[in-house]
Amino acid sequence: MSDHHDVVVAGAGPAGAQCARDLAERGYDVVVLEAEPEGDFPRQSNKSTAGTFASAMGAFGIPDDVVMQYTDDVVLESPNEYFVQHQPGAVLEFADFKNWLVEEGRDAGATYRFEARANNPITEGGEIVGVQYAGDEEVYADIVVDASGPAAPLAKKLGVTDLKRHNQAIGIEWEMEGVDVAHDGYADLHDAMMLRLDHDLAPGGYSWIFHTGEDTAKVGLCYIQNESYQQYGKEGMSIDGYLDYWMERDPRLQNAEKLDGKQHRGSAHIQMPTGLSTDNFMAIGDTVPTVDPLWGEGIQKCMESGRVAAITADRCLMGSERDTSAANMSIYDNLWHERVAPNMRTRLTMTQLLYLASNDRYDRLMADLNDAGEDVLEAANAGSRRALAKLFHASDLPLLARFAKQRLAE
Repeated sequence: MSDHHDVVVAGAGPAGAQCARDLAERGYDVVVLEAEPEGDFPRQSNKSTAGTFASAMGAFGIPDDVVMQYTDDVVLESPNEYFVQHQPGAVLEFADFKNWLVEEGRDAGATYRFEARANNPITEGGEIVGVQYAGDEEVYADIVVDASGPAAPLAKKLGVTDLKRHNQAIGIEWEMEGVDVAHDGYADLHDAMMLRLDHDLAPGGYSWIFHTGEDTAKVGLCYIQNESYQQYGKEGMSIDGYLDYWMERDPRLQNAEKLDGKQHRGSAHIQMPTGLSTDNFMAIGDTVPTVDPLWGEGIQKCMESGRVAAITADRCLMGSERDTSAANMSIYDNLWHERVAPNMRTRLTMTQLLYLASNDRYDRLMADLNDAGEDVLEAANAGSRRALAKLFHASDLPLLARFAKQRLAE
């Protein structure tokens, strides 16, 4: 065990790289294992829409030079209505952002090993003590962190996470030019991030246009193969087909062109975590999963999970007698529920209900939001039952019954 460190992190995404950055700044010996070759990084993992909010920019010191476009508003669309909420944010150039985060960690003292895919946990007495990577290479640590995303090779084999295939959302996005971001009859999308609820375009999910300057935007969609997908989906149509179908029908996209080499594909699980930590181990980021189920925002959530994992490791490793037992590592579980994903179960319920609603109900939701104002949406987004009640109607009882039947079936 000569190759032994304080912490080993598997994965150099926003969660893993932020965890390593924080730990290195605290003076710990931390090694990050990244599957991709350094010269290509992050070509294979350049999968995020990379929209985030002002709070993330400030909390993590994200610099201007990785921002494609600062935004002022979030626009919610249904097939025939829209609602605009002022909420400052930023659309990041995801590859530049990931490389910046790696360099931040290196500058603080973290070590990165590329072409070092984590394969298996190394265990002694039933507890993880290291990681087998890149075939038969081995590295050991007092604490191991799995930040490898949905593949979760360590967390799954340790029984910490159980990501269900039927909860997996798949998405595709292209960076495009020639997008008409101020077309008559639609909301002005200059300096805006737009999310559209429309089963014709994304059955059981949503589509988006994120303005990235002038006539350019990130344009994409995602969905879960849920009940709404089964009801509204078009037989035999792939996710690429849905994006092309949207481009043919939306006047804002009819003159748009996909930029060569600027396609991004990804997936995330929309479910409650089944576990977060155990002896000597934590799972963070999309390994858990951590993505916000309602809005799909993942960067800030993943970085926050990396930060609270670093806080936990610091608590467990400080002092002369280190305690990395499951009981002590559960500090991470508490912090995750308090800081990373408060009201997670409520937000997941809201998401599942939202996807079950019809297009007509989406139109009514936008009308209700315009009548109620931004304060109601902000309170509902925070899980306020009073605010949520203002957005429900007696006619929603059949929808609630369908939801209850679905939950019982699970």
